[in-house]
Amino acid sequence: MRMLHPTTGLVTAVGIALCAATGAQAQTTIEFLHRWPEPGYMPYFRQAVKTFEARNPDIDVSMDAVADEPYKDKIRVLMGSDQVPDVYFSWSGEFAQKFARNGRALDITDAVHGTKWGEHFSKALLEPFTFEGKQYGVPMTVDGKFMLYNKAIFEDNGLEKPETFGEFLALNGKLKEAGVTPIAFGNQYPWAASHYIGDLFAKLVPNDIRLGDYNLERPSDELYSHPGYVDALAKFETLNDEGYFNRGSNAVTHEIARGSFLAGRTAMMYLQLVEFAQITQDTALAQDGWGLFEMPDVPDGAGDSDLLTGAPSGFMIAADTEHPEEAIRFLEFLTSPEQAAKFVEMTGMTSAVEGAVDPSNASEQIYLGLKAVEKAGGLALWLDTAMDARTAEVLLDGSQALLNDTETPEAVMAQVQETARSVQAERQ
Repeated sequence: MRMLHPTTGLVTAVGIALCAATGAQAQTTIEFLHRWPEPGYMPYFRQAVKTFEARNPDIDVSMDAVADEPYKDKIRVLMGSDQVPDVYFSWSGEFAQKFARNGRALDITDAVHGTKWGEHFSKALLEPFTFEGKQYGVPMTVDGKFMLYNKAIFEDNGLEKPETFGEFLALNGKLKEAGVTPIAFGNQYPWAASHYIGDLFAKLVPNDIRLGDYNLERPSDELYSHPGYVDALAKFETLNDEGYFNRGSNAVTHEIARGSFLAGRTAMMYLQLVEFAQITQDTALAQDGWGLFEMPDVPDGAGDSDLLTGAPSGFMIAADTEHPEEAIRFLEFLTSPEQAAKFVEMTGMTSAVEGAVDPSNASEQIYLGLKAVEKAGGLALWLDTAMDARTAEVLLDGSQALLNDTETPEAVMAQVQETARSVQAERQ
């Protein structure tokens, strides 16, 4: 483009210079979708986008954010259209692998492996974003699940942290006898139940069998046939039937249940590491003091007692993005050590970037939790993202039916088997 003098119509030197400058800053817009729209998180992402745009004046970042449950619906709709964001959030495991399997995620193996960027992550946290040996995403956060407890309530009732699942049940019984609601639990959205069930599956089912079932790689007539699955559902059901959960958990959201625990009205709650930041100094729980322990082991279980329920979550890039280089540049910036440190400081969450979390920028409990994740023999990924979506949905619906006493563990697993076999047949 040339600029003409308004009177003479001649090309001006100033116009040429301005056009050259404008051409040098031609804008590329990349769309960025994540799942942290809450006030405690958005300031971080706004500053990250602003900083990146300042350092990359040729790139604009169009950001959108949708909360946890609605995000699953939104990304499902987008994946069925031609409007997949350039950079989008994903849980790890099967949730991410289905995007790779269906050709909706960009292969970023060369950008990550053997590069300085890739050195920022442990192999264990990169692996859940791989499919058929290729890297399709990178982690941003790392999370683990822990049973948090109110120290004042435990001390008042002469209780100590349990070492086995049997001791855990006995502890719950003593709390109930003392008139204390043992566990805050909200299962209106049954992903909450999946964390209990997934942990018990890992403890009661051999690891190779469990993963083979999740990935639909075992023979059809053997899928989800190990007795440990039924045993796990029965143990979960016991927590409800014995009155260890608060009443009406299927009608209560996780957030409302968490509020009750923070207010000191229940003794325990099964929470994620990223939720620890909710325990601010003005909560009754903080004033009473709180501790944490991993879901206790089942001594005679056939699974792996060294596994901790948790997972990394992160970002992927659309396979058909028109701007792969710019998208990679933004994602590399977002998961850089510099930004990871800011992420931890501003949100109180953990980071998958090695060295980003230390005692100087995280609470004692968050740091201890992260160290427990690092020391674990491995991670049992979130059940609702480790299994294929249709089979997981049947299991999650079944968890609510168990709490309503309208299904048995055996009936739920029979429905899971039937659905898994159907999905497996469709994939072949």
